[in-house]
Amino acid sequence: MKIPRSFFFVLLFFFFCLCFQSCENKVKEKITNLAGFTKAQEPLKNVDTFDKNTKTIHVLVALCDNKYQGIVPVPEKIGNGQDPDQNLYWGAGYGVRTYFKKSKEWKLLKTEKKDSIRMERLIFQHTSKKNHYLVADAYDGQYIKNCTKDFLYSSSGQMKDILSINNTKIGLYGNAKLVSYIGHDGLMDFQLSESFKNTDKQTRDCIILACYSKRFFSPLLQETKANPLVWTSHLMAPEAYILHDALTGYLNNESGEQIRSRAALAYSKYQKCSVKAARNLLITGW
Repeated sequence: MKIPRSFFFVLLFFFFCLCFQSCENKVKEKITNLAGFTKAQEPLKNVDTFDKNTKTIHVLVALCDNKYQGIVPVPEKIGNGQDPDQNLYWGAGYGVRTYFKKSKEWKLLKTEKKDSIRMERLIFQHTSKKNHYLVADAYDGQYIKNCTKDFLYSSSGQMKDILSINNTKIGLYGNAKLVSYIGHDGLMDFQLSESFKNTDKQTRDCIILACYSKRFFSPLLQETKANPLVWTSHLMAPEAYILHDALTGYLNNESGEQIRSRAALAYSKYQKCSVKAARNLLITGW
């Protein structure tokens, strides 16, 4: 049976419409992204009704990710940014979850599954200073940019939230007294165009454990007016013992230099390098 030529024209027109619709959708998607109407750019939370007698340390961890981050690849098992249980910066031996759960200074109160970006949240309470809490969030490694922006928004006071634990409301993000970023230094791979200017005239302490964090975070962190207690001058392994020992000094109201020394001693011990090398790597202040 001979197929009418008109059938081929109809078929060709149908495929042309499909291709045009596909291209149109991609253009619309691109325009939407440029306009800022993405999920990651929703209005920032600004809630600060919490118990002011409590003090929170909020730790934002960008999970190590061979696929989505510009890192020197690590073994596949610990470099899967979508698997917090095995991840180098979270569930592995020196990851935040594992290390702090073993600490005698901190008691785990609750573990929460959050969403597709923040895969897990841990809530700790200090064992002796009961009004001090530590909240740690594990960000899916492919959302390292979200994690970085949340850290900077928190440091500037633009992003504030709370949570309830044991009938107590504690502060998160910009409501925390200290905000920490742990993970790959994504600013080596991408740029941020957002404004992180301080909005409430409060100075928050921060710890940034990532390669060359002083060099790459400085321009943005200056806007936030945050006080860098510990950050880095070179390549490094952002493992949890550094943060843990630095926080011991912080809760004892030690100076930035004393806190830095604690962090350097921990790094020297676990990385088996000289104390001098560790002190050259881990620095404090501007």
